[in-house]
Amino acid sequence: MTQHPKNTGMQIFTIIWFGQVISLIGSQLSNFALGVWVYQRTGSVTQFALISLFTSLPMILISPIAGTLVDQFPRRWMMVFSDLGAGIATGVIAILLAAGDLTIWHIYIGATISSCFSAFQWPAYTSATTFLVPPQHLARANGMLQIGEAAGRLVAPMLGGVLLLILDIDGILFIDFATFIFAFSILLLVPFPKQYIDRHRAEKTPWFKEVSYGLVYVVKRRGLFALLLFFAVNNFLVGIVQMLITPLVLSFASATDLGTIMTVGGVGMLASSVLVSTVKTPQHLILSIFSFMLLGGICITCAGFYQFVPALALIAFLFFFGLPIINSSSQVIFQRKVPSSVQGRVFATIGAIANASQPFAYTVAGPLADKIFEPLMTPNGLLAGSIGKIIGVGQGRGIGLMFIMMGVLTVLATVIAYQYKPLRLVEKQLPDAANYGDDLSVIP
Repeated sequence: MTQHPKNTGMQIFTIIWFGQVISLIGSQLSNFALGVWVYQRTGSVTQFALISLFTSLPMILISPIAGTLVDQFPRRWMMVFSDLGAGIATGVIAILLAAGDLTIWHIYIGATISSCFSAFQWPAYTSATTFLVPPQHLARANGMLQIGEAAGRLVAPMLGGVLLLILDIDGILFIDFATFIFAFSILLLVPFPKQYIDRHRAEKTPWFKEVSYGLVYVVKRRGLFALLLFFAVNNFLVGIVQMLITPLVLSFASATDLGTIMTVGGVGMLASSVLVSTVKTPQHLILSIFSFMLLGGICITCAGFYQFVPALALIAFLFFFGLPIINSSSQVIFQRKVPSSVQGRVFATIGAIANASQPFAYTVAGPLADKIFEPLMTPNGLLAGSIGKIIGVGQGRGIGLMFIMMGVLTVLATVIAYQYKPLRLVEKQLPDAANYGDDLSVIP
């Protein structure tokens, strides 16, 4: 078998990464614009939040099937398939908008279709990274993936607001479609590792076992399974915070202040992503995860106390600074411990379980705030005379109390997870899989 030079693999990854970053920014721009379009026409937070639900839930539901297919077909073509499907969905929405026939339900359907194709994109992209990048550069590569995510978070809100004034939503959707074409073209043209697939084995394995293989693989490895459950719990807590950050800030500040806080958070995320992609990989990645998850919980707790924009901006910077370190560290651990031949199934399972709690968080965050916590923190509420003397009473203080609770629970979850030995020692006790150079050759 022919092993490609290590530098060549990293160069190919960088080219593919650049195309995906451009496509991600385009997607974030259209998501921003369509969210504004829905909210301006309905004035409904619920209908606005449904976009997030339709964007996340379908991907979670079909991830096990998508992961199985990713392992049975070349990663390049699965990524091409994903980009093509999402691009077509965006193009159809743009056509409906131009014809004056676009409705909110069209956006929900479009979000659902894009979410389904994203279920193929994530496991194909992350497992292809293991193919392309030498083991010693995996942390750097995953840091670059986080740079792309940070760039989308930072650029899309600022650029989207300006472009809406200049081009209107039609122009933004056109830009998004163009970025899909750009990423799609790179995937077609760049040399890509040839993936060996054991067709004979795949034909003899029952479909149900193929689909469930990722779950079985992770469950049998206690450290990896504990890490996965740890992220599922924290994603639920952070999901509630994510849905309530806007009403929390707007309860005492302006939309401009909210934009400033989120922009500062984006700067923190971008700075951390650049740091991860340039510095030497830490020796104990799991300790990085625990440390910055602890910092995140403290940040969420502090956010519930303050009604001061500069303080919240600093908190946002610190919170988002930790995310790329947490995400890249966990991704490297899974990439090192999972054989490349089954990474499609395993990574799809990881994504499905870790993110399954987010739609539930999106669903319960609003009712919990409106029906329980906000009434408790009114001037005449049950907690006004106790907790209200510490964090204040009135609009938004119930949400502030929820932030404090979510932050404390995040800290507790981190401390409990650290006590579990198979998770704390997962890098030492679980041997690395030989993933690099075992079945690859560079082909045009």
